[in-house]
Amino acid sequence: MPHKPFIRTLRAQWLGQQLRALREERGMTLKLVSEHLQRDMSALGRYERADWPIRKGDVIALLDLYGFHNAAERARLLALAEEVWRTDRWDEDYGDVVDSSFIEYPWLESRADKVCCFHMTLVPGLLQTRAYAEAVIRNAAEPEVPESTINRWVELRLARQEVLANGRPITINTVIDESVLRRRVGGAEVLRHQLEHLIMLQRLPHVHIQVMPASVALHQGLDGTFWIFHLPEPYPAVAYVESLGGRLYLESPKAARFLRAYDRLSKSALSEDESTALMRTIAEELA
Repeated sequence: MPHKPFIRTLRAQWLGQQLRALREERGMTLKLVSEHLQRDMSALGRYERADWPIRKGDVIALLDLYGFHNAAERARLLALAEEVWRTDRWDEDYGDVVDSSFIEYPWLESRADKVCCFHMTLVPGLLQTRAYAEAVIRNAAEPEVPESTINRWVELRLARQEVLANGRPITINTVIDESVLRRRVGGAEVLRHQLEHLIMLQRLPHVHIQVMPASVALHQGLDGTFWIFHLPEPYPAVAYVESLGGRLYLESPKAARFLRAYDRLSKSALSEDESTALMRTIAEELA
């Protein structure tokens, strides 16, 4: 009986990425590492790409070779090695060893071919102006956070937007609730410039903005904001939601519910041309 192919889970991808980063930080080639561990070089490459599941013993050997001895971080990576086959939510059964924040949101953005997202309260981070982003970040920050940290967070958010402008830009499809376009984040002037920015971005072939009008009382996004990351084949789509309770990542097949919800949201929302017209009208009201 033929073996079933290994599903390239988010855990396997993240573990492979972390091992590759450690190897490259040490300036080691795959050839050097494979010779030291007496492993096939192609096998190590498949571990890093999540083509094959890596055994816990090999992870230990690699961490020892790389001189990576931080106890807490080793525990996280070894926990991942034991769970690379899992596709369920990241905050189940991990306790204090691995939590859902272990995966980096920007890492998913950088790997995705396309992001589909519904936003109920704010403009998506990838589409925010500097002034809008700063207002959002200041509001979320604790009172004791220093100004230098605020500025660094703003710069990091703006740096993430490079995925829209690089040689292979990410496609972003978003449905934004009409209330977002009227919420005066940062004041009327900041919001007006933000709306003008959205209108400009709408002209890009890889940016698709739709507005969910207030006239649609019931729709599939009433539970709140969510993202779907469409990764290149053969990797499965990943759904992401965030709340005061923490971050949550869901893989296939549990991501399918979000895929269906976004499809229905897109069909209920205004067309791109209608959405642009509405954004322009609101911006003119703010002038």
